[in-house]
Amino acid sequence: MTHVFHRALNKTYPVADRGEGAYIFDTTGKKYLDACGGAAVSCLGHSNHEVSDAIRAQLDKIAFAHTGFFSNPAMEELADFLIEKAPGELDKVYFVSGGSEAVEAALKLARQYFLEIGQSSRTRFISRKQSYHGNTLGALSAGGNEWRREPYAELLMPVKLISPCYEYRERLEGESEFDFGQRVANELDEAINEAGSENICAFICEPVVGATLGAVPAVKGYFKRIREICDQHGILLILDEVMCGMGRTGTLFAVEQEDINPDILVTAKGLGAGYQPVGAMMATKTICDTIENGSGFFQHGHTYIGHPLACAASLAVQRYIQNNNLLENVQKLGQELHEALEQTFGQHAHIGDIRGRGLFRGLEFVQDRETKMPFDPSLKINARVKQAAMDAGLMCYPMGGTIDGRRGDHVLLAPPFILTSDQIGEITDKLSTAVNTALNDAGVA
Repeated sequence: MTHVFHRALNKTYPVADRGEGAYIFDTTGKKYLDACGGAAVSCLGHSNHEVSDAIRAQLDKIAFAHTGFFSNPAMEELADFLIEKAPGELDKVYFVSGGSEAVEAALKLARQYFLEIGQSSRTRFISRKQSYHGNTLGALSAGGNEWRREPYAELLMPVKLISPCYEYRERLEGESEFDFGQRVANELDEAINEAGSENICAFICEPVVGATLGAVPAVKGYFKRIREICDQHGILLILDEVMCGMGRTGTLFAVEQEDINPDILVTAKGLGAGYQPVGAMMATKTICDTIENGSGFFQHGHTYIGHPLACAASLAVQRYIQNNNLLENVQKLGQELHEALEQTFGQHAHIGDIRGRGLFRGLEFVQDRETKMPFDPSLKINARVKQAAMDAGLMCYPMGGTIDGRRGDHVLLAPPFILTSDQIGEITDKLSTAVNTALNDAGVA
């Protein structure tokens, strides 16, 4: 009997007892290699003593001071750290408690910016199919995952959805990689023209699509065209790096690999590595100055924004990554992981695509490699893989609905930045066992 309202009310969960490096141990003593960081969160693994010490030190000073009355040193120092390394003209940071809150803040900020400059007709947003931007109503409206949206569809604000840059399934025969990227990017231009640019606030997307597509990066040139279109129509570009950011793809900000700059950027997960709930919205000097010189007040807020413990933990996480050159490890081990996945699954009859960047990798399951036909959703391949992996002592992040919210299965890997080469072998060995077990149980191996 439990009085916890668990995610699944008809399921019994193992109980996490302690963490050590890349591993979690449950109360029976079973050991799990955390190859997904929960949900790409635990980028430093578990029980990092430098982060724990920073939390205790902050707790001894002050645990909470409402930002309606005070700033606090941890928040100020973390903002300075992030802006020093941020791309483009990002100039200020608004700290929240997670990714959904960060997206909500970004949507509201975009709207308020246009109110401040007298363009009140700009009320709409454009996003991409099969994107994911969070589970609050505003963030869910901005996302393109139909399975998550469906129960709440009548409650959501209208958002136009264009195609993702999903090369594996959307690139046409005979179409070059570059031409494919330009074609799907130009859907943004078409959508803006259809709605009227005077009615659009912003376009929001993930530099590398995480949970809903399984580590899908854009092709070269796609984001340059997206930035051009936004500038042409005077709309803002919001980049959602909640899952793919803070070093996960090999650079602190994923957008660094696209050679463009956003107007607003949101991040979370790896920002605090799970040691405290935290997220952040970052905005350009132009946006911030406009509000400062206009109304002077961002009409938004939550009780726990800029929480001292959360900011102290996050600052310790980011300093640890910097001081230990972990971004270099992400790049090196990311390549090793990709090569190991190719060696293990590259010729697998039911793995259609292996993709991603850094320590952010995805594998897409197919019934037939030639036709790319997905498995029947009723087989629940993703759920079978997750359970088989847990049985084998591996945490991975499988999901269904890869193609359209209903069809398609993939598994996402997002191991900690402290990963070792030996643990890469453990990941591929255990994942191979889990995949083959799941397929055998489904009767399709």
